[in-house]
Amino acid sequence: MDLDLPLGNDPASIRRRIETMERVLESSFTLPGTRRKVGLDAVVGLVPVAGDAISALLGFYIVWEARNLGMSKWQLARMTANVGFDTLVGAIPVAGDVFDFLFRSNSRNLRIIRRHLDKHHPHTRVIDA
Repeated sequence: MDLDLPLGNDPASIRRRIETMERVLESSFTLPGTRRKVGLDAVVGLVPVAGDAISALLGFYIVWEARNLGMSKWQLARMTANVGFDTLVGAIPVAGDVFDFLFRSNSRNLRIIRRHLDKHHPHTRVIDA
């Protein structure tokens, strides 16, 4: 995984940072014996209270970066609700841990950000070969 992150505040640099963070949080590891990808969000969420707080902070980092892109208050509210819902339900013992494997708030937020970037900053789009 390439973690050479750009430091700029231009939309292309922000896009790369957000995409990398989403990948780390949602699909960094493959569960042994399965093809299911999980990330730091689900793994750290297994630690009661502190894990959920860390996951929430990392999720809110993505929302903060989206704010730097000038996204609308409505989009930011939806993204904040995704992270908040993930955090609240994820804090429930056992059931919340299962939920963390299924509900990927950071992936949902990345889709919202990509739609914004594709519309307002199409030059940031990267075509994977």
